[in-house]
Amino acid sequence: MSRYHGGKGQVLISTTGTGTAVIAVSLSKWSLDKATDKVEVTAFGDTNKQYVQGLPDVKGTLSGWFDSADDALFDGSESSDGVKLYLYPTSLAPSIYHYGPAWLDASIEVDAKGAASISGSFVANGSWGRKP
Repeated sequence: MSRYHGGKGQVLISTTGTGTAVIAVSLSKWSLDKATDKVEVTAFGDTNKQYVQGLPDVKGTLSGWFDSADDALFDGSESSDGVKLYLYPTSLAPSIYHYGPAWLDASIEVDAKGAASISGSFVANGSWGRKP
């Protein structure tokens, strides 16, 4: 396995749940959290706490720079059937990515002393997968 710089990461996003996902050109950062529920099941006589694991709670964030030529983040947040997301740690290894349908929220922040930035958060809208 190789290590990669994050500068070659990519996000592909559709603007609807059935649309074609394309590269989101203005995004510069993404995160994915697949934490699972854990329920304590400690019983009398156990020597330490014990847990059982539930389902993963797929969610994450996206952020970047406002670009008037790329409205995918806001279009996707207005979709009534969600979006498709493909999250690549690097475009140098195109067979390694996380993917799935998502519900998307979007924000914009404009600062008189800085660049206009966009951000969003997402949660799963169905089953997610990972390649390879």
